[in-house]
Amino acid sequence: MARLTILLVALVAAMATAFAPVPLSRTVSSTALNGQTRVEVKVGEGEPIESALRRFKREVNKSGHLMDLRHKRYFENSQDRKKRKIVQARIRKRLERMQARRLRQRRS
Repeated sequence: MARLTILLVALVAAMATAFAPVPLSRTVSSTALNGQTRVEVKVGEGEPIESALRRFKREVNKSGHLMDLRHKRYFENSQDRKKRKIVQARIRKRLERMQARRLRQRRS
């Protein structure tokens, strides 16, 4: 529970810093305690903060920590966890097959 709280506080703090003025180094970053999470977005010269914030949110979503928090919101026994992982793997494999098929069609 403490790890969950710390991670949530770190993510909220990172989102709050995204709205702050960007320093001269022009980076927006998020770091959780013990170096577990590191999301960094480089902001180009003249780039609007909205697009940098959008990229930052995308990177946070890709890191998978928000999904992990969502799954840890309620207790999940091992059987439910296995079922969820199997369904996720099935979806992932299906998407990989679809992407491979599209790639083969483009080459033809």
